[in-house]
Amino acid sequence: MKITVAGAGYVGLSLATLIAQNHHVTLLDIVQEKVDMINDKKSPIKDKEIEDFFANKTLYLNATTSWRRALKGADYVIVATPTNYDSEKNYFDTSSIEDIIEKVLALNTKTPDGDCPTTIIIKSTVPVGYTEKIKTKYNINNVIFSPEFLREGHALYDNLYPSRIIIGDKTDKAKKFAKLLLEGAIAQNVPVKYMYSTEAEAVKLFANTYLALRVAYFNELDTYAELQHLNAKDIIDGVCLDPRIGNHYNNPSFGYGGYCLPKDTKQLRANYHGIPQTLISAVVEANTLRKEHITDMILAENPKTVGIYRLTMKAGSDNFRFSAIKYIMKLLDKEGIKVIVYEPTVTEPTFKKYPIENNLDEFKNQSDIIVANRIDDKITDVLNKVYTRDLYARD
Repeated sequence: MKITVAGAGYVGLSLATLIAQNHHVTLLDIVQEKVDMINDKKSPIKDKEIEDFFANKTLYLNATTSWRRALKGADYVIVATPTNYDSEKNYFDTSSIEDIIEKVLALNTKTPDGDCPTTIIIKSTVPVGYTEKIKTKYNINNVIFSPEFLREGHALYDNLYPSRIIIGDKTDKAKKFAKLLLEGAIAQNVPVKYMYSTEAEAVKLFANTYLALRVAYFNELDTYAELQHLNAKDIIDGVCLDPRIGNHYNNPSFGYGGYCLPKDTKQLRANYHGIPQTLISAVVEANTLRKEHITDMILAENPKTVGIYRLTMKAGSDNFRFSAIKYIMKLLDKEGIKVIVYEPTVTEPTFKKYPIENNLDEFKNQSDIIVANRIDDKITDVLNKVYTRDLYARD
């Protein structure tokens, strides 16, 4: 059986690694540097489990930039290409998915009944109803949407110990694909739910929007406590002792960021066009309001130079493309505040137009206030000048 994964981001790479424990997998990506690293058994992303598997496990995995070699004759093509949110169209940009589908169809002759012999699994996040539209557009049936529920920096772990597997199809091919995921997992008795593609697409967007809602809720609780001079941690601890609420996703932050939550909440809001709602829009708006509040609290200290401690907003991630701190930096800049950045993963002298100062002592000395979404041991010696809403850093 030939299995191809298109896209070497954290979703595609973790899936390829999972399945390559038991099957030969070809990983397709357009970036030659990533391909070379994977073929040298080096992970191009920060993920402890992927790095461990590359170093210590036997994996039947090879990577290539040749789409012809990767897609020709494939039994399964798993599409995990990026679908960034297009703010002008109010929808995901799904062109990368369609590019792969068109290449699959160009290389693989249709069966006598007119269908494609390759089963295409869409793992990229898409609008509700997208898969059915694709089937109609290309006149094929072998397209299955299966959402992923992975954390950046822990993607392989979440594939090894999945909370559930959702398959947007009820055919035998869908069940075979679920088996591929289950046989690579370590967890036993993983719930598998088969449904139609449109419902599966909705599961993804509603799940992520609920997580974003929870983040926004505790951030607004924290805003109230901060402005009323109350102990936010005591309030949150008391609230979360209710077992119906639980003790998770409750540490205040500068706003939800990352690759999924900002775009998925906006996409779900767009899917509500013509449908009554206020809550979904409120989740999106609350995230912007939170970042504006954080900026106001920093400005209240009248700093001349603000130091941003890490562009990456959460532990175990090397991705800051959708980091909440970037919006705060823009707001500070508009107010005429000098902004400098400590971010060891950036080797250039500037990020955008902001100076990078990766001599930590010099960064501390230059900064009137150090803004840190999360506290770590490197800045505990200057906590008197750190602004954070991280309530559980020293628990």
